[in-house]
Amino acid sequence: MKIEISADKRTLQGKGASRRLRGSGKVPAVIYGGDQQAQSIEMDHNDLFHKLKLEAFHASVLTLSVAGKKEPVLLRDIQMHPYKQQVLHVDFQRVDKNKKIHMKVPLHFINAEISPGVKTSGGIVSHILTEVDISCLPEDLPEFISVDLAELTAGHTLHLSDLVLPNGVETVALHKGDNLPVATIVIPRSVLSEEAAAETGADAKAS
Repeated sequence: MKIEISADKRTLQGKGASRRLRGSGKVPAVIYGGDQQAQSIEMDHNDLFHKLKLEAFHASVLTLSVAGKKEPVLLRDIQMHPYKQQVLHVDFQRVDKNKKIHMKVPLHFINAEISPGVKTSGGIVSHILTEVDISCLPEDLPEFISVDLAELTAGHTLHLSDLVLPNGVETVALHKGDNLPVATIVIPRSVLSEEAAAETGADAKAS
């Protein structure tokens, strides 16, 4: 998904200026990184607020247009109001297409309903990780990584090394030698109790 956002240059600095910006429906923000100086910008609050609800907005190379000049950026930080539905400040980082980036991308779990651990054993999938830190060139950045649970049995765990990653993408933890668990199937106590009761009943009949 290609997402483009617009912003205007921000000339006034300071807490008072930021407060007035927010009062007028704008959000103060900054772009940094690359071989350019950090640039202060302002964005439309409502447009930004709705885009923040998109999962891809947090894990994609975005196109940021400032006064007609477009450049690729990553969303790096969001400051929200403690109790209002209001964005207070946003940080964007410039992207160099020739340099690898580190990014957290969401995990999408598929085929849980047909996995032996769920279908046969009555287990429940426990998502140990919901996102993973990856490293890749900007053009290879995936919006998400699929985790196929079709073969997962009760008592077994999927690890980072079990994930099928797109070309050019590697997980940071695994690269450092840390094969983190991603998902496992847990058997609820109720199911175990039913099985124990059934076994007890069977033993009683046999005797």
